[in-house]
Amino acid sequence: MLVKTFAAAVSGISATIITIEVSCTKGIQFFLVGLPDVAVRESHERIISALQVNGYKFPRSRIVINMAPADIRKEGSAYDLPLAIGILAAAGDFDASLLNKYMLMGELSLDGSLQPIKGALPIAIRAVEEGFKGFILPRKNAFEAAVVDNLEVLGADNIKEVIDFFSGKGRIEPTVVNAYEDFLAKHLYFDTDFSDVRGQENVKRALEVAAAGGHNMIMVGPPGSGKSMLAKRLPTILPPLSLPEALETTKIHSVAGKVSERTSLIAQRPFRSPHHTISNVAMVGGGSFPQPGEVSLAHNGVLFLDELPEFNRNVLEVLRQPLEDRHINISRARFSVDYPAGFMLVASMNPCPCGFYNHPARPCTCPPGAVQKYMGRISGPLLDRIDIQIEITPVPFEKISESKPSETSIAVRERVTRTREIQKKRFEPYNGIHCNAQMDSKHLHLFAEPDSTGLLLLKNAMHRLNLSARAYNRILKLSRTIADMEETETIQSHHLAEAINYRNLDRESWGE
Repeated sequence: MLVKTFAAAVSGISATIITIEVSCTKGIQFFLVGLPDVAVRESHERIISALQVNGYKFPRSRIVINMAPADIRKEGSAYDLPLAIGILAAAGDFDASLLNKYMLMGELSLDGSLQPIKGALPIAIRAVEEGFKGFILPRKNAFEAAVVDNLEVLGADNIKEVIDFFSGKGRIEPTVVNAYEDFLAKHLYFDTDFSDVRGQENVKRALEVAAAGGHNMIMVGPPGSGKSMLAKRLPTILPPLSLPEALETTKIHSVAGKVSERTSLIAQRPFRSPHHTISNVAMVGGGSFPQPGEVSLAHNGVLFLDELPEFNRNVLEVLRQPLEDRHINISRARFSVDYPAGFMLVASMNPCPCGFYNHPARPCTCPPGAVQKYMGRISGPLLDRIDIQIEITPVPFEKISESKPSETSIAVRERVTRTREIQKKRFEPYNGIHCNAQMDSKHLHLFAEPDSTGLLLLKNAMHRLNLSARAYNRILKLSRTIADMEETETIQSHHLAEAINYRNLDRESWGE
């Protein structure tokens, strides 16, 4: 008897339907074809054990299984469930008439229990597109898949529940979630707040400008000055995720297997902070089994690199392309996948190896030339992609001990959101441009041209401070954002003056 079950293979953040054809005839051999990897071929032993423990016998027949299309490599153990159900149906253990209405995915334990899979959300989206009635998967993935409308999501704990469902002996309760209500309940809740930070008003202002325009930022200051504390609070002032952004972010985390059991949609902007020992592949993605890297897991959020000079230089250089293109393409001999990578880069570093260069109270003990050498670990092209470069000084005791609370994240976020709305309306005719940080030279000429007074100020500043030529466009982008924050159409001199002040590392005198 020949039956078909349906599963899916995930590539990037999308899924492809896999048709599993099972033929059961006289004989005793077992064949599994269709470009399965080792994990898929090992499913034979898991299926035998799972069926035996639950009171079913593996058919003593000649079983041929084809996983079509045969030119797509099938990877991982998530095909155990559709393979097992297909084998039982082909052996005549139950009526196979319902199999073409349901997508099946799940890894089997030896006792038949179902283990969670990766990529449940993109598979569920694909199931709806292909017209499937439902999706049967491990219960731990049910909330994640139930985000998708017009799909009956059936979460099972054990293969016996699935067999009973198809044989008519039992039913599986559909998992229903109100993704919108769940999203609204969580998208404005944070454990941290800007009001926790004492002092550092200039840095808070720089973070607000960065959030308002989507600008990348680096903070340079001695140990204990609050760099990490400030960076971790940046997501609390970014505009709340929209539903499409939340869905896209959840798809990426679903593919990486990082969506928790009771989560339907990721409601808050991601904040990723990899250790400086991270490898190239872990940063941008890829590997033998392609997975999203940190740049993709930070999509629609923040990628924070603490102690930037300590990162491997090659790791930092691979950031240059996704910073510009907002996506990363992983190409290998056997595959090519594309992951979104639209993130804000926020970095922090000490000003020198000892950490006390320009410290107001402690002397720097580094030898001559050490500061320039330390800064030299970060390439010019990478710094060129960082709009805001600000120096941080330690917080004085009077500020630390101050009992008066500072401004809350909610108040700052309202201003940031209002500024982003201005930019959204401005860039509606331009595909792929959503905020000021994404403007190129053409858009700068259209929207960020200073008046004659501003041009004179900018000219004098570049000569007096020895600013590099690459700082020119960055200053104009920042000026446009600062003007938007004040809701003014024209860029004025004080907008340019503030933007110039955010280019500390471009000054040729730095480190001398």
